[in-house]
Amino acid sequence: MASSISSAVTTQQQPISTQDESSQNSATRPLQIAKRLEKFKTTIFTQMSSLAIKHGAINLGQGFPNFDGPEFVKEAAIQAIRDGKNQYARGYGVPDLNSAVADRFKTDTGLAVDPEKEVTVTSGCTEAIAATILGLINPGDEVIVFAPFYDSYEATLSMAGAKIRSITLKPPNFSIPIDELKSAVSKNTRAILMNTPHNPTGKMFTREELNVIASLCIENDVLVFSDEVYDKLAFEMDHISIASLPGMYERTVTLNSLGKTFSLTGWKIGWAIAPPHLTWGVRQAHAFLTFATSTPMQHAAAAALRAPESYYEELRRDYNVKKNILVEGLKSVGFTVFPSSGTYFVVVDHTPFGQENDVAFCEYLIKEVGVVAIPTSVFYLNPEEGKNLVRFTFCKDEGTLRSAVERMKEKLLKK
Repeated sequence: MASSISSAVTTQQQPISTQDESSQNSATRPLQIAKRLEKFKTTIFTQMSSLAIKHGAINLGQGFPNFDGPEFVKEAAIQAIRDGKNQYARGYGVPDLNSAVADRFKTDTGLAVDPEKEVTVTSGCTEAIAATILGLINPGDEVIVFAPFYDSYEATLSMAGAKIRSITLKPPNFSIPIDELKSAVSKNTRAILMNTPHNPTGKMFTREELNVIASLCIENDVLVFSDEVYDKLAFEMDHISIASLPGMYERTVTLNSLGKTFSLTGWKIGWAIAPPHLTWGVRQAHAFLTFATSTPMQHAAAAALRAPESYYEELRRDYNVKKNILVEGLKSVGFTVFPSSGTYFVVVDHTPFGQENDVAFCEYLIKEVGVVAIPTSVFYLNPEEGKNLVRFTFCKDEGTLRSAVERMKEKLLKK
């Protein structure tokens, strides 16, 4: 399908000619990229955000808030800069942030971890994921992921040379197919990469599902890489870290970040928590990816993580209001809306509106309706599995959400 979404990739990758003859010759050369990254091109988030700007569309696609983080955290960053905390931090994190991460983890899970030996600060959770995979996965190792999955998972596993095995979570509830998982996990499995609360579906893994994963990992000596960046955006059940289950801490890397919880996604402060024998690999990779993360922002992140529990309670209340505005609006327009128990995403079935697949629908939605969603087929090894689904985000102010709903009511209800 010759879509403008795919052509946006081509356009962005075209060399720019100049008056210089050598530059002109260079511009005619084919684009070059390592084979392991050939299929990925420009991320879907970059493409959709560019099209949103071009068409003046309301962006309910990419998961970043259109409002700012708390003043006390920003003031802490400003103060750190004024206090001269502007040079390289030590590679695995400034001591105050490592301690704050460990304290928060103990509050949340009951697990006491050593901030010096078991906490590694990274440049966002995406880098924590990359450092974990590159530091602990060898070429040819089998890693199980649950589709749909955050797009960096497949790209980073490909960079590590891993053998990717996908288990699909299907609507309406996106429950783990337990029998399929049991058949998939074996002595050949090196790791399971999971995400709860789950982007893009909003599913939260239940205790029963986590217990099954845990028993299979213990039985087969499998590692778990658990992406928990949305742990504070759990609406309908308590978030459970799989590391807190019996026998699991020693084989789990827990991945998290500041951005989603404190609406500061541009700061890129993340971390990995793991026992020393796993932390060693994470830190070795981290040392040669970014080495260290922004020093003043680390000091501010420590202040953020010491926020009172009331902050997290208010955060969930505010997001629940936003979620209800979007969910009820999407239902009123005619979408089939699937349950979202966590994150700030909602997945819907777009097929009532007659477009051939998710990419075509998202193009139509941008150009004709003026709203952006993300086609979910990019989150599957087999894109066909996601062709009926698109993802909306509600991490926007209430006015923006209401405006987007009104645009959809005006244009889509006429079909």
